Amino acid sequence: MTKTEIKEQKRYKRKIRIRKNLIGTLERPRLTIFRSLNHIYAQIVDDTNGSTIVSASTLSKEIKDKQLKGKKSLATEVGKLIAERAKTNGITKVAFDRNGFIYHGRIKALADGAREAGLDF
Repeated sequence: MTKTEIKEQKRYKRKIRIRKNLIGTLERPRLTIFRSLNHIYAQIVDDTNGSTIVSASTLSKEIKDKQLKGKKSLATEVGKLIAERAKTNGITKVAFDRNGFIYHGRIKALADGAREAGLDF
């Protein structure tokens, strides 16, 4: 087993441990994050209906048009964008699901950007 596979297994275990206590409802949907090597993705999910309400990523048109440098600044902008989109759908409170990733760096930057734009977790 390679180092990468071991890291993924550990992240998956953390993800399961977090998700068994975290459920997104219509009143307080779940803000879930996925971080790849080059991009970051965020979704607001209602687990009772099993549907995605709002999504944003570094591949979104609004983010690409800004032409920012640095992954952390892009993550902050994704957080602000997801918060704006959530507000237009009437969502102000969310449950934060870091998806097994450590709350540091880009994950923290996205969360801070969402809080700055008015989301409450």
